Formats: sequence, structure tokens, C-alpha cells
Amino acid sequence: MDASEPTLALFDVAGADLGSTGASDTTGPAVEDLSRPLADRLRPRALAQVVGQEHLLADEAPIGRMVQRQHLVSMVLWGPPGSGKTTIARLLADAAGLVFAPLSATFSGVADLRRVFRDAEQRRARGQRTLLFVDEIHRFNRAQQDSFLPYVEDGTVVLVGATTENPSFELNGALLSRCQVFVLKRLDEQALQTLTARAEELTGRVLPLTDEASQALLAMADGDGRYLLNMAEQLQALPRDTGPLDVAGLARQVQQRAPLYDKAQEGHYNLISALHKAMRGSDPDAALYWLARMLEGGEDPLFIARRLVRFANEDIGMADPQAIHQTLAAWDVYERLGSPEGELALAQAVVYLATTPKSIAVYRGFAAAGKSARRTGSLMPPPHILNAPTRLMKDLGYGQDYQYDPDAPDGFSGADYFPRNMDRETYYQPTEHGHEAEVGRRLEHWARLRAQRRHPDTGG
Repeated sequence: MDASEPTLALFDVAGADLGSTGASDTTGPAVEDLSRPLADRLRPRALAQVVGQEHLLADEAPIGRMVQRQHLVSMVLWGPPGSGKTTIARLLADAAGLVFAPLSATFSGVADLRRVFRDAEQRRARGQRTLLFVDEIHRFNRAQQDSFLPYVEDGTVVLVGATTENPSFELNGALLSRCQVFVLKRLDEQALQTLTARAEELTGRVLPLTDEASQALLAMADGDGRYLLNMAEQLQALPRDTGPLDVAGLARQVQQRAPLYDKAQEGHYNLISALHKAMRGSDPDAALYWLARMLEGGEDPLFIARRLVRFANEDIGMADPQAIHQTLAAWDVYERLGSPEGELALAQAVVYLATTPKSIAVYRGFAAAGKSARRTGSLMPPPHILNAPTRLMKDLGYGQDYQYDPDAPDGFSGADYFPRNMDRETYYQPTEHGHEAEVGRRLEHWARLRAQRRHPDTGG
């Protein structure tokens, strides 16, 4: 990097991601500044120090190969908080000799983008390239995202966007087509242990925790390296004579990280999908886990109740007609009791749905009937099943030869209820699951009777 072009701090990228430890940023002072947060002091100086993202940064991994060739392409780094997005972007600029220009989509507008692009064009004229890092890039609207296109297209900037949201939903297709998307992983236990070891080495102080509490600390971080180091910093601020804390003592000293869950974003749909599929797969234990995850994350219990009702209709149907009543009852109980008492009713409904027979025969049958309805248009019902409240309607044959099924032999007339100009079609095909097996036997019996009544000479 040219000494005349230092890292450009146009906007502070708040809470720069960790995925790693090591020293400060690539332009940090040689003498350690103890006033800086521990997470910042442990920021890596080289990509090799980044932990937990070897699938991207190793020599034979996608980004690792780019660095070896000294040829970066525009990219989007998609991952959870504290996984290393900002750190990786800074180190990529350093490794490729590019000017690092950070920008936060939270605090920036069109005027800021114009200035960044103008400066990048001026550098390019001097033979310098710019790595434009945009934190929270999903917060830019579509028009702002479109403004990147010509500068990415002609190589004025190498764009590195960071996001915690699914780029497929949040970024323009045109921008995505010009960028590679790399998925960063939440830090696993080994990566988190590396971070705590580096923190202890840097400070010269072992965390005052029992073995069990050390494991609890990693669990409390929930894959977020920055959050782990913030908790470690709190623990190292305790008096030096503090004895090893057990799990309860740890909980008194630090606050557990709130679960990652955004009711309006991808996590919301991922967890309800997991609950839905666990119930469909008849796994009550997994279903209870995902229900608890959603409730712990702050999901609206009434949203869950509505989804349970839908599941009862869609995935169970006639295999257990009581399922819909169970879910409606759970919904009613929750509305009467609220949280936390009413949540038990939702849990009971989840277990019921997970452990009862499943069938989507009604769902499929209704979809097939819908296709026929769209295909056949406005065919009239057959006259014999139409009411005839007036003389004219009787003269037109409305209601003529109608057979009242309760008075027919076996309580079944075998009449045709489809339009006259439409062949009989079969939409509902019951399974052998649960109550639906009996429904299937009943329909087969009626089919035989229908054939006998229509063709008495054949004997059915």
C-alpha cells in the first residue's frame, strides 16, 4: 500500500467483526494502547491469524487462491456477527496492496457514495486501486445499490460488502451477478478456545473460571468471537485474587448473549421451517427444541399458533381430524393465559402434531380441484341438484329426479354431482395413515355402490 494513501476512515465501521484475534488493525500503532478494547487489540495482522473461516481463507480455498494470485474480485461476505467480516476485508486490502476505504451503509447516503467513487477514480488515474468495504450493505436501498454497478463493472473499486442477511433477499440481482458471495461460519468451539487462549496470552492473565464455567463461557458467546472477547475482558477486570468462578458465578459477572433471531429476516423463516419439518418428520424432541428457540428469540407466540393451525390442515388433514381442534384449542389457551403459562399449550400442540399420523391428501386434492376449476371455466351444476323455488325453474328441470341420499338404500344414491359436460375426476386420494385409512375404505365402498346403481345390469 502506498504510504501516501493510508487507510481511509471515512466512517467508523462500528463494532468491527472479529473471527480472529491477533493485533490491531493493519495501520495500528506498534505500541499497544491499553485503552482500546481487548477485541480491537487482538485484531489480526494477517489472514493466517483469522480463525474459524479456513474454508474460505486457506491456501486452496476460494479467497486464499485470490490472495495468492494477487487478484481480488468483488464479493459479499455473508455471516453472523463476530465472524470476521470486517477484519477479513481489511486484511484483503493489505494483502493485495489496495487502498482500504470503509463505508457504513447505516450512516451513508448518495453524497457519500459519490465522494467515495470520485476518490477511487482519482486513485485509479494514479495507478492505485481501491477496496471499498461496505458494512451492512443490505441497508442500502435498490437505487443506492445500483450506483455501485458501473464502478464495480469497470474495476474502479473492488467491492467487499458485509451483511448478516441473506444476500438473495436483500441485494439487487444485478449487483449479485457482479460479486461472489462467500458464507462465513459462526465460530465453533475450537475457534473460540483459540480466542480465549490469545486473550490470556496478550494480557498475561488466565481467566478465573472452572473447567465447567469455561465451557459455559463458550456456549454463552454463541459463535460470536467479539462477544466472547468482551466477556473475557470483563472477567479479567475482576480483582486478581478472584477465585475460579463456577457456572453460577460466571452468570453473575457477565450477561449471556441474546440468541440471534430477527423476526423480520431470514432467521425467522429458518426456525419456523425447522419447526415445521421436525413436526412433519414425527420428531417431537426436535420440534420442541425449535419451538423453544423461537420463543427464546422473542418470536410472537400467536404467529407460532397460526402456523400450527396451518400445519394441522396442510400436513395432517384427514389422517387425524382432531389435530385442527388441538391447535385451535392451544391458540385459544394462549390468548387466555398469555406468556409464559400459555406457551405450554403451544408445546402440547407441537407434540400432538409431531406424534400423530400425517397426510397431505386433502392438500393435493384441493390443488388438483383448483386446476380443474380453472380449466373448465363456468360450467353449471347439473339441474337435478339445483333448487327450484319458482315455477319457471321447475319447468326448466331444476331439482328434477334429485335423490335424497339419507332415504336411499345404504344412505347413498350414487348420483353424479359434476357438471353434465365434464367427466368425473378423482382429486382426493386418501392414504392408509391414521383415520384416513377408514375414509379410504368408505370411499371404495361408495365407488362400488355408484357403479352398481349406474350400471345395474353389470352387477357392479
